[in-house]
Amino acid sequence: MSLEFVSLEKIQEFAHHYGYWAIFMGILLENLGIPIPGETVTLIGGFLAGSKELNYWFVLGSAIFGAVLGGTCGYWIGRYTGWEFILRVAGFFRIPAVRLEELKDKFSQNATKAVFFGRFIALLRIFSGLLAGIAGMSFAQFFVYNLAGAAVWASVMVTLAFFVGQVVSLEQLVSWVGEFAILALVVAIAWIVVPLWWESRQVKKVASED
Repeated sequence: MSLEFVSLEKIQEFAHHYGYWAIFMGILLENLGIPIPGETVTLIGGFLAGSKELNYWFVLGSAIFGAVLGGTCGYWIGRYTGWEFILRVAGFFRIPAVRLEELKDKFSQNATKAVFFGRFIALLRIFSGLLAGIAGMSFAQFFVYNLAGAAVWASVMVTLAFFVGQVVSLEQLVSWVGEFAILALVVAIAWIVVPLWWESRQVKKVASED
């Protein structure tokens, strides 16, 4: 199962032709909301480093820099325009503003974890910077966790492909990592939605008893 909109073969082709720039731009664009599978880009970079076509450290640096810059751009977009845009969209679908405020508060309470661990979760990797800006997280705090998360995520992905890519196919490795990202997304959604559902259920129960 995958959220990829660009084929593995096409990404490999770009990586072969443009090397580190393909890795940097692929991850940067993913963090700006363009549906390019960043985890696949990093895995391909690590795989090419393992086969001596690219340098491991340059691949790692390109991945980290692209992730940090993309996340930072997302943060500032969310800080200045994100909340107003969400309110307009919610109004169109008649979603109560109070419900959005609850979700915003929920994210604010866990913003540092979301920014750091969100790197390993499908979709949240794209939107964590935007959501951090919307939630009003300080830029200094965001930058630290964004950099740390990007460094850990890129190191894991590139190193995994560098070594494991020598014993299993790149296609199989990409499939495994994609499945993990989807599973992590499901867990993250449940972690947010279930408590809100339970709280709403308890409120309705108390109201009915009164």
